[in-house]
Amino acid sequence: DWKIKENSNMSYSLQGLNNYISSDVTSEYWLNRIYPPPIRDAHRRGDFHIHDLSMLSVYCVGWDLKDLLRRGFRGVEGKVESSPPKHLRSAMGQIVNFFYTLQGEAAGAQALSNFDTLLAPFIRYDGLEYREVKQAMQEFIFNINIPTRVGFQTPFTNITMDLQAPASLKSQYVLIGGREQKEGYGEFQLEMDQINRAFAEVMTEGDAGGRVFTFPIPTYNLSRDFDWDSPNLEMLWRMTGKYGIPYFSNFVNSDMSPEDARSMCCRLRLDTRELMKRGGGLFGANPLTGSIGVVTINLPRIGFLAPEEKHFFDRLKEMIRLAAESLEIKRKVIERFTDNNLYPYSKYYLKEIRQSTGAYWKNHFSTIGIIGMNEACANFLGTGIASERGMAFALKVMDFIRGILSEIQEDTGDLYNLEATPAEGTSFRLAMLDKKEFPEILCANEPEYQQGAGPFYTNSTQLPVNHTDDLFEALLLQDELQTKYTGGTVFHAYLGEQVSDVQVVKGLVKKIVNRFRIPYFTLSPVFSVCPAHGYLNGKQERCSVCDRETEVYARIVGYLRPVKQWNEGKRAEFDLRKPFAMTGGSGYSMEEDRFPSVHEQQAEYLRLKVG
Repeated sequence: DWKIKENSNMSYSLQGLNNYISSDVTSEYWLNRIYPPPIRDAHRRGDFHIHDLSMLSVYCVGWDLKDLLRRGFRGVEGKVESSPPKHLRSAMGQIVNFFYTLQGEAAGAQALSNFDTLLAPFIRYDGLEYREVKQAMQEFIFNINIPTRVGFQTPFTNITMDLQAPASLKSQYVLIGGREQKEGYGEFQLEMDQINRAFAEVMTEGDAGGRVFTFPIPTYNLSRDFDWDSPNLEMLWRMTGKYGIPYFSNFVNSDMSPEDARSMCCRLRLDTRELMKRGGGLFGANPLTGSIGVVTINLPRIGFLAPEEKHFFDRLKEMIRLAAESLEIKRKVIERFTDNNLYPYSKYYLKEIRQSTGAYWKNHFSTIGIIGMNEACANFLGTGIASERGMAFALKVMDFIRGILSEIQEDTGDLYNLEATPAEGTSFRLAMLDKKEFPEILCANEPEYQQGAGPFYTNSTQLPVNHTDDLFEALLLQDELQTKYTGGTVFHAYLGEQVSDVQVVKGLVKKIVNRFRIPYFTLSPVFSVCPAHGYLNGKQERCSVCDRETEVYARIVGYLRPVKQWNEGKRAEFDLRKPFAMTGGSGYSMEEDRFPSVHEQQAEYLRLKVG
């Protein structure tokens, strides 16, 4: 059964077996007791994929760290309560307990913003030396990576690092022991630097066996005033070049600021300006947002079956409307379950949202995702997304979907967004269903499929994984598409090995944010781990020292896992991936740190295609 390896964060174990059995029961409950037949049948046929049917819960949630520091970890009758933390280690301990407990009430990521800003004052108040800060960080990171979540998993966690106190917090009084102190958060830059250095050092060192720490996934906000030459950031660039751990959020070429967005999950980058339409402001609970659930539309099937463009868009609209109906049903069910105390901790920490809006999950989006735009173009147009015709069609489809979601949002009064779905298992499941029902449909790896490989679809609107080894050509071709998503997207720069030169890493990141509008990206080198000799550079299936079998690590969708734990479709994708070279052959000049105009982009695009 392909579902055994649907999630590479899970491995063979008693907990995994129990989760596998209970997941099927819960899925059947959603499909047969909650959703009406048209929705159930559309999922089972593969017209779309309803994510997280194995959980009676929301998808992903961002929490307010300041609220946790003010209240402490508490709120559920009959369970132990913690007072607001007075020390750095107790604050981090409460965060670990918070993440593990709240992970049991959501299917996807748990996120905290302003991690370094809000924890920095504890260092000064505790009188800690750097070695003590690093020890506390080491304990935190080790504890957050223990596989005690259901299914023998680690919690899927994300933290946002500010590096400098954001304007919204600079003048706010710091919280120690839940009480406001005399200083503002803007007065603790030295301590913020220590937290960021300690985090990057521990993550770069890895565990005792040289393995990478998969979580928490850190997101770094890169804004126009970012200090690229700060010596305090050297470990950030080393961590990026060795493991590719960080996500970078591009606020340089963006009309948004870090104040507007909250990062959670592996790609859900929420534009919370949508919330300004409710109550005239961003509320005091800005981080308390996320996604109720996700439904991914199978674009290749629509492209294969559509005889003409009108049929394509009519069918797409029908599927989006049906997917939205499923999300409206889920929202009502989750709200009722919350009222009935099925998620007691979420209920406690969302109670102020309920008081102000009348619903616990009002700030949370309903998310529509798409998969296989490249294969949709190939099946419908006879050419892929990287062609001029395919790109134009993809952009037209994206604008059409955005228009439909705006109508649905206006009709329902609930927030909707468009996401580039990670689709770890979905890309394989939908391709398998389509190949069974429509043998002539084209998948992403058609020649390899004909030779016995597992089929898969290309994620969202991404280029085929073997399209080019020219990073800047790929960025150019993805730039406009990536900005069409309102919920989240990410561009992974897959690299064949680590980049050890700090200046090269920093320069590459700087050029990406200065020359492109890509909102969210990673550098993702491949590396290996030997049981005896630890970290090895690049893909080495056997250790060059002792010849023992290694674990080859790569980014599957949003996080780093051993390739042997991936499902069949994703392993087929990995085999096809063409790593990007650090210097491209497109001739696209990256020397000037400025963003090219739309006309320059179009001219360069045509030059690439013709030349």
